[in-house]
Amino acid sequence: MSSSGPTLAQIEVVGIVLTIVAVIVTSFRLCVRARQKRLWLDDAWAALGMISNFMLLIADCLYLQDYERYSQGTRVALYYMIAQFFYAVVWSSRISILFTIVRLTAPGTFFRRVLISTAITFGIVWALLFSQVWWVCETESGWKTQPHPQCDLGRGVAIAQMITDVLGDFVLIFAPFCLIYRVRLSTGQKVRVLSVFSASAITTVVSLVHAYYIFSGGGLQEVMAAIVEASMSLIVASLSVVVASIFHLKAEGDSPSTSTPIITFGSQPRRRVRDPLATTFTGVESTPIVLEDLSQSHPRSLKIGDDDEISLNNREAKQMNEW
Repeated sequence: MSSSGPTLAQIEVVGIVLTIVAVIVTSFRLCVRARQKRLWLDDAWAALGMISNFMLLIADCLYLQDYERYSQGTRVALYYMIAQFFYAVVWSSRISILFTIVRLTAPGTFFRRVLISTAITFGIVWALLFSQVWWVCETESGWKTQPHPQCDLGRGVAIAQMITDVLGDFVLIFAPFCLIYRVRLSTGQKVRVLSVFSASAITTVVSLVHAYYIFSGGGLQEVMAAIVEASMSLIVASLSVVVASIFHLKAEGDSPSTSTPIITFGSQPRRRVRDPLATTFTGVESTPIVLEDLSQSHPRSLKIGDDDEISLNNREAKQMNEW
């Protein structure tokens, strides 16, 4: 173990604070979705990440502070639990973000199938990364005799983590661009809707720092970076829901007491533009756009926000003729 860097007490304080923040943010997200009766797979993955983050905190506290009370085998098991819960938080958070993007698309579309396939790939990567850690640590088992056992993961694990983190976050940042690039919005609106999803870049930076400490031999810096990365990943996974709720971006007519709304917009330069993070919005378009609820699926539809979608359906041609 390296003598430099943060102390055990500092790591424990950072872990507790960040975990509490991540749990509060995720719980708020789940309450919002439950109140709206919109719970879906992305919320299930976020809940799994929250549970894993809480378990990671418990394992970290036992591993860092109370390890002298346990046998050597228990200490080794705690280390493996930390490694597993770390990957569980990071990749379940990424899968949650991906399914948040999936729910913005219409069922049956090619892009939706691609995103679902990518989510399955994320799950496979998660399993492979933990298997790599298990293989490396079991191959060189000398670390298990240390008073504070910590496996030297080496360059292979660091490289694999950097590649998968960068590629995974790139997908989470790029996918929303594919959804809205055809929608005409003001520059400010585009920045707002994309900045929420682009927050995945934050976890990329933290993961690169984590990988650097793995390269440099681990130690307490690696433990600290892993805790920060896990909590930040979970917080970022809920930003899209939390931001929309805080700024009251829920569209009019989206309450459960109303019927399925269908709103048609044409080329009205002075029409007020709704924020794109809301469930519906109005843009200055030369072609009418029909916004309607996901309960009526169309093959050429794009959902905006958490609840509704923009549906460019077959009636568009007829509407264009009428204009």
